[in-house]
This record gives sequence, C-alpha cells and structure tokens, in this order.
Amino acid sequence: MTKTKKLVIFGDKSYAEIVCEYFMHDSLYEVVAFTTEQAYLTKTEFCGLPVVAFEEVASLYPPEEYEMHVAIVYGQMNRIREKMCAAAKAKGYKLATYVSSRAFVWRNVQIGENVFIFEDNTLQPFVEIKNNVILWSGNHIGHSSVIENNVFISSHVVVSGFCNIGHNAFIGVNSAIGNQVKLGANTWVSPGAIIIGDVPAGSLVKGAKSDIAPLNEGILFKKLAMMAE
Repeated sequence: MTKTKKLVIFGDKSYAEIVCEYFMHDSLYEVVAFTTEQAYLTKTEFCGLPVVAFEEVASLYPPEEYEMHVAIVYGQMNRIREKMCAAAKAKGYKLATYVSSRAFVWRNVQIGENVFIFEDNTLQPFVEIKNNVILWSGNHIGHSSVIENNVFISSHVVVSGFCNIGHNAFIGVNSAIGNQVKLGANTWVSPGAIIIGDVPAGSLVKGAKSDIAPLNEGILFKKLAMMAE
C-alpha cells in the first residue's frame, strides 16, 4: 500500500504500539514519530521511531505536513484522551481516523475524527460514530444508532438499532444493549451487562459476575455426570 500521509501518534504505551501497527500496515499513513507531554517523557525512542515532547512537536512535525492520532485508552472515563485531542487541535493538527479494512462499514455510516475501529466490527446503515471513539474488535453497532464523542466500546458488544450511547461512556466486553436504548453520558458498563432500558447519565451498570471458589474435583465431576445423563 502506497503511503500518502504522515502521522504522529500521541502516546508511548502499549496501546500506542498497537495503533502504530495498524496504521503502518493497513492504512495510507506512515507513522513517523510519537509524542507525549514533557512531564511524562521517559524515552527518546519507541517502536524504532523518535519520541518527542508534545510542547515541541509542532516545530518538529508541523501540522501543515503531518496529522496526529491520540492513542490513549479510557482513563478517567476517556477524559484524558478528550483533553489531548483538544490540545492537538489547538496546535493545528488534523486528527486521523483509522477504520480496519476487515471491518464491515455500510456506505452511509458517518465517522468522525480520531476514531479507531478495529477488525470484525459491523456498522449497519445510518449509524453515526462521532469524534474520538474507540471500537475494539468484534462489535455490532445496529442501524440508526449514534455513538457520541469520547466513547470506548470494548470487544464483542452488541448495540442494537436506534440506540444513543452518551459521550464519555465505557462499555465492557460482551455487553448487550437492546433496541432504542439511551445510555447516559459518563456511564460505565461492566463486562457482560444486559441493558434493555434507558440508563441515566453518570451511572454504573453492573454486569455478570461469576462466583469463585476452591475447586473440588469430586463434586465437579459428579455434577457434570448428572448433566450428561
């Protein structure tokens, strides 16, 4: 794939490494450097590329020639990523979006800036993904649903049709959201949750939790034998 654009990634942790891998091998972007704030700058090289202070990045990689992607996960309910996106835009950078070539995205889906969509996501007709959203692998976003700004959706989440996922929400793995549900802003959904009604802003939705106890193999094998009868 011929590279036609140049990219600086904000971040120098494991997620930034993953982002770099996808951009380098499945996009038109060539990653040229990483950046982080001076107070957190602990290395000069990452993934074989330079790491520079964010305070100096515009002089080294001017926004007229380079774009930026902010590669931060869901710390502080996505607010750190939100803050650094605003800071990058204030420096004049265009925020790059990545959509995996192995995702299914219908022709009229709208996708904003600094979005990262991993493989095996399904985005049905009339979906809108706003700015600074991460969709990890294997999710289903049903038709006519809207994912608001600064949302993080983990893997294998089902968002049904006509839903609205409020800004700065986090949705844990294997959660399911029914039709026409409004998930309030700043809501944390734990793994395995099933939601069939609207959720107020600032809520904690608890998911399925398995009991953990010491293994008694005799009892376990007896129960399995009874189930098989």
